[in-house]
Amino acid sequence: MRTTISLDDQLAKQLRREADACGMSMSAFIAKTLDDVLKRSEPSESPPFRLITVSGVRARSGIDLDRPRALDAYEDEVRYGHWS
Repeated sequence: MRTTISLDDQLAKQLRREADACGMSMSAFIAKTLDDVLKRSEPSESPPFRLITVSGVRARSGIDLDRPRALDAYEDEVRYGHWS
């Protein structure tokens, strides 16, 4: 497909230098560069999100889950007994 684009003079000179350095026509260089950029920007498909939950365990009464230090203290008491 043929398409006409407008470039400022500085950009056109830079493209010409890059195309010459690669041994390509300006048209082929622009097409390859655009193709590379478009392939790179395609988002890779990430695996679907799966939430893993645990059933059958409830929070103990008297434990405020908004205070994690209280939960740590409770677990320490259960594991090591009451501190005296």
